[in-house]
Amino acid sequence: MSALSTSPKLLRGAIVGVDILNPIPQVIVFQYNPDALTRSLKPRTMGGEGARSEAMRLTGAPEETIKLEVEIDAADQLERGDNVTVGMGIYPQLSALEMLIYPHSGLVIANTVLMAVGTIEVAPPMAPLTLFIWGPRRVLPVRITDFSIAEEAHDPSLNPVRARVSLGLRALSYNDFSVTHPGYALFLAHQVAKEAMAAVGTVTDVAAVAGGNVKLF
Repeated sequence: MSALSTSPKLLRGAIVGVDILNPIPQVIVFQYNPDALTRSLKPRTMGGEGARSEAMRLTGAPEETIKLEVEIDAADQLERGDNVTVGMGIYPQLSALEMLIYPHSGLVIANTVLMAVGTIEVAPPMAPLTLFIWGPRRVLPVRITDFSIAEEAHDPSLNPVRARVSLGLRALSYNDFSVTHPGYALFLAHQVAKEAMAAVGTVTDVAAVAGGNVKLF
C-alpha cells in the first residue's frame, strides 16, 4: 500500500487576460513560481500644504507596483514528447504573455478602415483586463508596465526552449475603474480580504506595547 503524501498542494501563480472579443480567457500559469516577488506601495494623499484637517486624508488605494521574473523551460514537455513543444518550443507561451500588451488585430483593422473613410475620432483599442493571481487571497487587476524576455536556448528551428521573462506590473484599483467595471469589484474584494488578514496580524492588546507604559490616547 502506497504511503499518503503529507506535502501541501503547490499552488502556481498565473496571469489571466480577459478580452471582450474572446470568450475564452488567456490563462498563463507559471511553470515555476518565481523565487522572489517585489512589491512597492505609494500612498495616495492630498499632498501639498493644505488645511490641517486634510493632512490625514487618503484619496484612494495606494499605488502598488509589482516586479517578478518568470522562468519558462521546455525540458519536461520535450522529455514527454509533447507535439506542440517539439514543433514550436515555448513560443506559444511567450506569445500568450506578449498578447496581453498588443491591441487585438481585428480592432486595429477596424480602426484603420474608419480612418480611411474619414472618421474624425477613432478610440484606441482597449487592452484585455489582466489579472495577476498569486494564491487564493491575491487576485489583482493589473497593467503590464515593463516586459523583457531573455531567450536562453533554442531548438534547431530557432524556436525558444528556455527563457526568463521579467514583468513589471501596476495594480489597478477602484481609482482606475468605473463602478460597473468588473475590475472595480475585484480590487474591492482584494482590499476586503487584506483588511481581514490585517486584523489577524495585529496585536489587539495595547498593554503589550512597551510593557503597557505607552498611552496612545
